Amino acid sequence: MTKLDHAFAQIDGHDLDPDADFSLPGWIYADPEFAQLEIDRIFRPSWQIVCHVSEVANAGDYQTIEYAGESVVVIRGDDGQVRAFTNACRHRAMRLVEGPAGCAKKLVCPYHAWVYETDGRLTGVPMKGEYPALKLEDNGLAPVALEIWHGFIFVRLEDAGFPSVAEMMAPFEAEVSQYRFADLRPMAPVRLRPRDVNWKNVGDNYSDNLHIPVAHDGLTRLVGKTYKIEAHGWADRLTGDVIKNDKQNFWEKVYGAHMPRVDHLPEAAHGRWLYYKLWPNMAFDIYADQIDFMQWIPTGPTTCILREVAYCLPDDRREMKAVRYANWRINRNVNAEDTWLISRVQQGMASKSYGTGPIAKSEVCLRSFAKKIRALIPEARQPFAPTKGWSREGLERVRASV
Repeated sequence: MTKLDHAFAQIDGHDLDPDADFSLPGWIYADPEFAQLEIDRIFRPSWQIVCHVSEVANAGDYQTIEYAGESVVVIRGDDGQVRAFTNACRHRAMRLVEGPAGCAKKLVCPYHAWVYETDGRLTGVPMKGEYPALKLEDNGLAPVALEIWHGFIFVRLEDAGFPSVAEMMAPFEAEVSQYRFADLRPMAPVRLRPRDVNWKNVGDNYSDNLHIPVAHDGLTRLVGKTYKIEAHGWADRLTGDVIKNDKQNFWEKVYGAHMPRVDHLPEAAHGRWLYYKLWPNMAFDIYADQIDFMQWIPTGPTTCILREVAYCLPDDRREMKAVRYANWRINRNVNAEDTWLISRVQQGMASKSYGTGPIAKSEVCLRSFAKKIRALIPEARQPFAPTKGWSREGLERVRASV
């Protein structure tokens, strides 16, 4: 059994986690060495959502994503196939495209005008005879693994054994299928929001159930005591059912009172706020009126960027427009409350007095996430930071033992 296989066995519950009753330590929310190990062991091998197939509907349409030190472009070829490549010319590594989206018949390097087809082939090189070692067939764009799940496009930089998106979401296939993800269309372009917090703080807060009645008055008025969380291996499921009461504000009442009938959804789904958090940093917020995705991408040990897009099925009914606006008003407040919370937690993590904290049995999603992190980076079991240079010393010990 390889080290990675053993880590997965721990994650799957075959080995008991001796630290199960404790949170992840504060130092790993700011440590540069730990952050680099996360890039190598978590983010490069994990699937990351890029866009929906409807956003690359025509030949040459492309979308980009930047993470883990890479820029990836997803583009639809002239043959109709969607592919992904690293956004770097094979000559001098120049970025081929800029911005989050666009359309191009060919990808032409703005540095030296090398030309690539939409399927990644290199077909044009000015002064080609000046390059003795050049073989066009060996210098196409570097491919990136791609998976399309219910119309959403995901990419992965490396394969280290993490499950596919379909495998992560397999326990919820019947539920997800009701929402017709493949038919969705974006409501607006992708939005990027920088945050001065470690990426794990965003994810921890997303799946934390105990803070809802304490810190989210509006959400509590909307769903009452119906809010529940479940951990399912590589994906978490969170739900709350909209209720009606006199304490709700105007927009909360609008949402509960005016949701129109959506014929393809069962009655229970009309008032259900359904959330899925996928390993390691993605989430779908699913409502009868729209579907949002959000991912929190690390940009440094104490910074990240939130990448968000809202999608919906075409529906021009006035009631649906009103409900979607009410949804935005409600969640705008929830997001502002969460931003305040995670920023204060990040500040607290910097205290040398904080090691790990006790974790409740009901915090099943936090327990599941912490177990994965500890399995993949065992130093996360240490309550306080090791001596600077610890990650390099550990690698040298491993090499010496081989």
